[in-house]
This record gives sequence, C-alpha cells and structure tokens, in this order.
Amino acid sequence: MKLYPAIDLREGRCVRLYQGDYDRQTTYGDDPVAQAEAFVAEGAEILHVVDLDAARTGQPTNRPVIGAICAALDVPVQVGGGVRSVEAAEGLFELGVDRVVIGTAAIENPELVVALARRGRSIVVGIDARGDNVATHGWTTDSGHTVDQLANRFATAGVNALVVTEISRDGTLEGPDVGGLSQLLSVTDVPIIASGGVGTLDDLRTLSKIEVSIDDGADAGTTRSLTGAIVGRALYEGRFSVSQALEAIG
Repeated sequence: MKLYPAIDLREGRCVRLYQGDYDRQTTYGDDPVAQAEAFVAEGAEILHVVDLDAARTGQPTNRPVIGAICAALDVPVQVGGGVRSVEAAEGLFELGVDRVVIGTAAIENPELVVALARRGRSIVVGIDARGDNVATHGWTTDSGHTVDQLANRFATAGVNALVVTEISRDGTLEGPDVGGLSQLLSVTDVPIIASGGVGTLDDLRTLSKIEVSIDDGADAGTTRSLTGAIVGRALYEGRFSVSQALEAIG
C-alpha cells in the first residue's frame, strides 16, 4: 500500500476542510511548494494534490501553484479538483501532472473518463461519499448514486484507480471507514485508494492489512487489498511523520 501525503489548495495556500465543509477550514501554510518538498524529503514517493477552488467553481485558479509543485519534484504528482473536460485534464498533464483525478465530471459524464483513458492518460476517479451516497461539486451536491454503483460503472472504463473519500471522516482524525472500504473491495477489482479519517499510525496499519477474499465468480479464491492511503491533517499536525507512516505500512 502506498502513502499519498495530501496537499489541499485553496487560494494558493495549504488547507484542510473538516468533513468537506468550506466554512470549516484550517490553513497550514502559505507555501505549498515548500510543503511538497518537505514531504518528499521525508520519503514520500507520490503526492496527492487537490484544487479545492476548482472543485467548487470549476475555475483552475491554483494552476500556477500546481505547476510549481510538479516542477520542483522528481516524484509523481496526482491532482484532482474541478476537472470537468478533456481540455482541463490535458492542461494539468501539460503542467507535469502524472495522474488526474476526476470526480464530479466522471459521474455526470462517464464518457469523459473513457475518452481520456483511450488517449493513454492515467486517470483516477474520485468517489466522495457520505455513507453510501456519493457527493459532487466539491462535496456540496448529492449525486443520486451509491459508491458500489459507481465502482461498477468504471470497472471497464480503463481507469487506474478509485480514490474513495468518506466525507464524514475527512479531516476528523477519527479513523478511516474500514467497513465501507472492505465492502467496496469485495465488489470491484479496480485499485482502491482510501481517503479520510487517518489520525494515527495504527489507522494506517489497519488499512494496510485489509484483505478481502473473493468467494465466487471469475475471481474466486483471490484476495484484494488497498493500493494506497491519502493522509493530510495528521501529517500537518504532527501526529506522525511521512517516514514513520512509511515504516508503519511496510
């Protein structure tokens, strides 16, 4: 399981939202590039960046910062937030982004994901959920779909992974949704990256040890586990370091 330190951008700053609420924001720094470099210096092998402004409005106001992060690092950068067209995705790839996360647009226009995958682009679908219900537009709107429905929809779309965020746990440090993640692993073979709730090294150890046995169908006899975990607030608040997290997940 890979560790994805998170950098959430709002108005050019490193921030975290509590349960996806834009009115409950904590600002952790004014220099996202320096923060990215610090994560990599501690051993991070990939970063997860979210443009919260673009997620909410569709306007890519943090593009210069994202470009600066990519230019400063020699590790892959995965970026999401407000990617609602082929042009928006290609704009991020031109900045040096390795993988683009598509959330709202993937749900409203699945053909966008298919079109980008056919171009050979590395695409991750972001599924942000409150319980079983998936939210869109920066976590502000109920999509009318369940997590399992969307996981099945994208099983054959050529995506590299699904980033699954439990909004009620995001930014809370209260622990990840182990049950929900295990359930999702049982219904899809698309790689799953967990997001939301990690507050301790034990949380990471728990995620790294999730293993679901498949008992029927073509995959009978196989097991599935998480491919990654995104961590934000716990790192910013010193609950543990990147190096300690990497050691915990082995």
